[in-house]
Amino acid sequence: MTDDVEQVKQLKYRYLRTLDLKQWDEFEALFMPEATGSYAELQFADRDALVGYMRENLTADLITFHQAHHPEIDVAGDRATARWYLHDKVFVPAYDVAIEGAAFYEDTMVRTPDGWLFSHVGYRRTFEASWKMSATPGWTFKVGTAYDG
Repeated sequence: MTDDVEQVKQLKYRYLRTLDLKQWDEFEALFMPEATGSYAELQFADRDALVGYMRENLTADLITFHQAHHPEIDVAGDRATARWYLHDKVFVPAYDVAIEGAAFYEDTMVRTPDGWLFSHVGYRRTFEASWKMSATPGWTFKVGTAYDG
């Protein structure tokens, strides 16, 4: 079971990495075809809808930062549930806006011959704040180089 817990953690970490790096093919491969999603008010009935939305809306000009902490993972046979504390930020330089928030993810995963995959992923917000980046004295923003690994 400890190995299963570690594999579930690795699945979530790959989810966060591929989301922030906008590696959509690898991101898509983390989900069952019938996987559902719910992010606050956004609801997705399957993997195609969820990944399609991300691909279309999280474009290269949006810089995102997602970290999940404090996992609570339960494995029962070939099914697992996990709760994570999320801290995220989104920077949109073209609109001079930054968004920061926190939420609790509630995920379900299934074991497949290829390893653990998400059957549902989603969160409920605890807060979200936004501000104009130019309104913060002394604050600067520089985009780094993309990670290729």
